[in-house]
Amino acid sequence: MSKQDELQMDQQQLVDAWQRTLPEYVNESDRVSVLADEADEQTLRITLDTAGHQMYSFDFKATYVDSREIKVTLIDVEKDGRSVDERTPIIQQLVEDYTRHIHECAQALHVLTNA
Repeated sequence: MSKQDELQMDQQQLVDAWQRTLPEYVNESDRVSVLADEADEQTLRITLDTAGHQMYSFDFKATYVDSREIKVTLIDVEKDGRSVDERTPIIQQLVEDYTRHIHECAQALHVLTNA
């Protein structure tokens, strides 16, 4: 990866932009939390709490591969504060949906990250 292709943005500005933008891509009633990854300034920690009776909480890691592309990794899924099996069809569908929404948000933020 060339130096100019690396993400050249302050991590806190990036977190703020994601915190503002990601809620536009998920269900209105879902709660979104975006934090800086302390160990890697190219990485964000994203927590999505589903609304309604399911009460699932999804933890993702979004790492900028370069200024345009992110790699999204599922870290954990919890229900009522306890880890659950993420291989069930309903959870797999939610993981796919949220991963797609995270990628859509990253594309929307290209104007900032690709500057």
